[in-house]
Amino acid sequence: MAERVQGGRLVAQAIAAEGVDVVFTLSGGHVMPIYEGCRLEGIRVVDVRHEQSAAHAAEAWGRVRRACGVAVVTAGPGVTGTVTAVASALAAQVPLLVIGGARPLVQAERGALQEFDQLSLMRPITKWAGVCAHGERLPEYVALAFRHALARPFGPVYLELPMDVLFEEVEADRAPGPARVAALNPGDPHGVERAADHLARAERPAILGGSGIWWDDAAQALATLAERLSAPVFLNGSGRGSLPPGHPCSFQHARSAALAAADVVLVAGAPLDFRLRYGAFGEGTLLHVHGDARELGRNRVPDVGITGDTRLVLAALADLVGPHRPNSGWLETVGAAEASWWDAHREEIESERAPVHHYRLGAELDRVLPEDAVVIGDGGDVVAAVSRVLRVHRPGHWLDPGPFGCLGVGPGFALGVGAAGFGGRIVVVMGDGAFGLNGMDVDALVRAGVPAVVVIGNDAAWGEIRIPQIGIYGADGEVATRLSPSRYDRIADVFGCRGEQVERPDELGPALERALAADEPSIVNVMLDPDAMAGHAYRGL
Repeated sequence: MAERVQGGRLVAQAIAAEGVDVVFTLSGGHVMPIYEGCRLEGIRVVDVRHEQSAAHAAEAWGRVRRACGVAVVTAGPGVTGTVTAVASALAAQVPLLVIGGARPLVQAERGALQEFDQLSLMRPITKWAGVCAHGERLPEYVALAFRHALARPFGPVYLELPMDVLFEEVEADRAPGPARVAALNPGDPHGVERAADHLARAERPAILGGSGIWWDDAAQALATLAERLSAPVFLNGSGRGSLPPGHPCSFQHARSAALAAADVVLVAGAPLDFRLRYGAFGEGTLLHVHGDARELGRNRVPDVGITGDTRLVLAALADLVGPHRPNSGWLETVGAAEASWWDAHREEIESERAPVHHYRLGAELDRVLPEDAVVIGDGGDVVAAVSRVLRVHRPGHWLDPGPFGCLGVGPGFALGVGAAGFGGRIVVVMGDGAFGLNGMDVDALVRAGVPAVVVIGNDAAWGEIRIPQIGIYGADGEVATRLSPSRYDRIADVFGCRGEQVERPDELGPALERALAADEPSIVNVMLDPDAMAGHAYRGL
């Protein structure tokens, strides 16, 4: 006779069958059976102080594992608390499963506690949203949710599980398991051949790599192709770190000059959105490789578009273009443009003025961080500035929210990376505005034993808005963008971790080194010059 188990345990078994060993949550009664199932099945339950952080943590766990993370939240406000994080995952095409509790089915339309039409809320911001109304079908629905999340293009899904279904005792007549096939698309052979022909004939090729490089494990294929072409490579999103600093084809600041001069541009694993000027970056032949066919032709129609797995396509291109073709003159030209950026900003990078310049913060982080550090960017102009100076050494070791520009991801992302056991020290670079959104989840880092270093770039403002606001409307137009120069480091005392205030550049390096040496979470509150980024472009326009 088959064993009878509670529905919540069936859910936990199905989650474990997908290779997930941790779920993120904020405690709620509607989903208690899932907690008990996770306890019995050996799945770690990590709880936070806001459901948004639970979803961010699950997203980050999935990013670094190249898998689908799971957030479990209670009904009503528990589900609504995840909305911003789910929308962000949709924009970034990141797999994420949010399991939402709901009032018992027998209480439908009776005004039950936290009753709400959650499916109608979640459908527009997910790839798939569904409800399981029968306990014996719980494993099937969990597998279905994972299948949708991990089908190309990746994205978030929502599974609603009513309370009485989770408490239902059902027969477990078979072990839950994944219900999908991991099939990879190598791309249309004719398109690959045409792209390879363009690259083989190119005199000034350039490559742009995005998050698809990370998700498809394409770093080695990218390096091989770039080396054979002697092509400069520029990376964004999760693609950062796919070529290490010092690689002869790796560049950071000469992108505009290189793309304007390139006769062939290969965009791999990145959309032609605002980050790439909607494709308006030069007149060269455009080759576009992406796992989502909908991205091919958005904003600019490529000369060759290929839908496929980035690693397989780049490896095939490398094979077809053949042996290494030296082109030192082209790389030297790009290198000169790169050097000119560093020369133009040398004074800011090495500035000894107080408050600290944003670029000096980036330079000190670059100097003290170990190569296996995982850096999480959570902010506006603070992160934009730091990312221009900080070098990422390894694939997957840079996380940011992506095109949705969602602030407040930092603590949740750090929690997810820590729970995944990925990389070395975790460093969150946050603006003071971003810290105000989910800073309470430093508490979750402490309780979970994740010794992340939270570096707050504190310019006492919503700086990325304030600077252009003044530029457009004048000093009198500075509205709703000033914050207080708060001592966020003192919050560490509340949570039982360490904090430190930095006011001068000479204090910065030692403070960061002390935080990195600690075996507990740290908050380093760095006072920045609020006017340092005046004159820099506003990225949202």
